[in-house]
Amino acid sequence: MELSVYNIKGEDTGKKVTLNDAVFGIDVNEHAIYLDVKQFMANKRQGTHKSKERSEISGSTRKLKKQKGTGGARSGDINSPVMVGGARVFGPKPRDYSFKLNKKVKALARKSALSLKAQDNAIVVVEDFSFEAPKTKEFVSVAKNLQLADKKLLLVLADQNKNVYLSARNVVKAKVVTVSELNTYKVLDCASLVLTESSVAAINNF
Repeated sequence: MELSVYNIKGEDTGKKVTLNDAVFGIDVNEHAIYLDVKQFMANKRQGTHKSKERSEISGSTRKLKKQKGTGGARSGDINSPVMVGGARVFGPKPRDYSFKLNKKVKALARKSALSLKAQDNAIVVVEDFSFEAPKTKEFVSVAKNLQLADKKLLLVLADQNKNVYLSARNVVKAKVVTVSELNTYKVLDCASLVLTESSVAAINNF
């Protein structure tokens, strides 16, 4: 697949870049995408949830009433889960939600996500650029010139660029990542994927 290259003014430079079909043109594997996104979300969970069990409740252990002869159900102490203010049965405990996923599955999921964006014509390629100083106004201007101001966009750079990153930090619908930080979730989470020329060359080697 060939795409036109635009400059930051939104003008067609006349140059073309070729997207590697082995990365941007594969058959989408939805199950691999599901597993990768599931792992990404699971790894973000703190897992610090905790509720008190019967032995951890601060309350008397006195038996509330005699075992038999009351005509009602037998009852233990006030900490019983059936009592108001009592403990919780099988409540959540601190745990680690992360799980292992093979590298090949993660690579397949990432390629599938990129292929989805290519199928949806949601990829824009721009010339490599930088800003002299961090200015949000300049980044917003670039997004407007590319007709992406009202869309959730992900800008992928080949290497770290502090000025570009800081310029986009306060823009709610924009995120900036490097090629090494690109993952399935981030690709799917944007409406438009903006790639620089140098980042295309790096992604083609995935």
